[in-house]
Amino acid sequence: MWGGGGREHTLVWKLKKSPRVDKIYCAPGNGGIARDAECIPIAAEDIKGLADFAEKERIDLTVAGPEVPLVAGIGDLFASRGLKLFGPQAKAALLEGSKLFAKDVMVKYGVPTAAYKVFQDSDKALSFVRELGGPCVVKADGLAAGKGVIIAKDTAEAEDAVRLIMEKRSFGEAGSSLLVEELLEGEEVSVLAFTDGKTIIPLAASQDHKRAYDCDQGPNTGGMGAYSPPPVYTEDLHAQVLRDVLEPVINGLAADGIQYKGVIYAGLMLTKKGPYVLEFNCRFGDPETQVVIPRLKTDLFEVMEAVVDERLDDVQLEWDPRAAVCVVMASGGYPGSYAKGKVITGLDELPPNVLDFHAGTALTGEQLVTDGGRVLGVTGFGTTIAEAVQSVYAGVEKIHFEGMHYRRDIAHRALKKGLKICDPA
Repeated sequence: MWGGGGREHTLVWKLKKSPRVDKIYCAPGNGGIARDAECIPIAAEDIKGLADFAEKERIDLTVAGPEVPLVAGIGDLFASRGLKLFGPQAKAALLEGSKLFAKDVMVKYGVPTAAYKVFQDSDKALSFVRELGGPCVVKADGLAAGKGVIIAKDTAEAEDAVRLIMEKRSFGEAGSSLLVEELLEGEEVSVLAFTDGKTIIPLAASQDHKRAYDCDQGPNTGGMGAYSPPPVYTEDLHAQVLRDVLEPVINGLAADGIQYKGVIYAGLMLTKKGPYVLEFNCRFGDPETQVVIPRLKTDLFEVMEAVVDERLDDVQLEWDPRAAVCVVMASGGYPGSYAKGKVITGLDELPPNVLDFHAGTALTGEQLVTDGGRVLGVTGFGTTIAEAVQSVYAGVEKIHFEGMHYRRDIAHRALKKGLKICDPA
């Protein structure tokens, strides 16, 4: 596996439980992953180095972590060498690599999504948002580590977003083109699905929290927490998403000669008109993985192997009926600048129904220290979401590092008035 975040730690932790897995390597890993896998000093973006390692060590299956190598073509490179990889090849990974490509696919195959316009010129984009004169969403076309989407409440914020993306190039070449979309209203839900290009099996749904601060305030982040299952996501919605979103995209790509194999992530807005797609990702979500995968009772290795071997129709997923809630503990200042090297304590005091998944940690001698913006994903369980919330925050209270920041309202939409921090009324 490549990567070194909370998503990768969760996948490593789950794969280690398979009786068919003897050894796991992770490149480059982190301080927590090191307890479950052998970390190797290969950068996640070094696709040749990863392929060379897999070939040399005769790795039976490599699992995708972050999206950059997928968009860069690591799937194609592995296939050319006869190496097995769980993850889509480059043409399919463009669903995440280019928002414009994803929009074109959705429009072509009738998948509900927000109305939009595309711009390569900042002056024209600025003129358009002024014409709109109200709320909108401004998106960098390319990869921006989950931070290239800006929800603008008014024209001034939309103008700032255009300048940030196209003139200041805060997201690099990802901002050479941008999309301006209508702002959809409703609740957001994340739906992951396994697919071998023919069969599609959705996983349990989840809802994440992108804003940095309580009550969904502050800048967007890579994700400050998540919970599963979201009560708003009913069985009827589940069937509708499979029929109107996942099947048209996977089957449409196949009709265009693009086989999508791996996991697909659909970020949805549940509007009054039904579910609309906000984005697609070509890999597991973060921190959604930290609540969905721990609820999966089925052997993850066997599922991934079935995807790669194109026999997913033989698989049935089993789920832990308990709810799961993940709280991300971040460095002070995140998603802006932050310090590293702060000593982390309290992980040995976590309650038995609480797990810690490491995102930005490192080992300095015997000491575990912070090494990133998002440091830990702490996941708790309960028979209800309210119980899971109590469990996870009981765990969070045991942990300490200097400057730590976390949201205290994760799952507040599910609890409605059960949390006094954010009263939706």
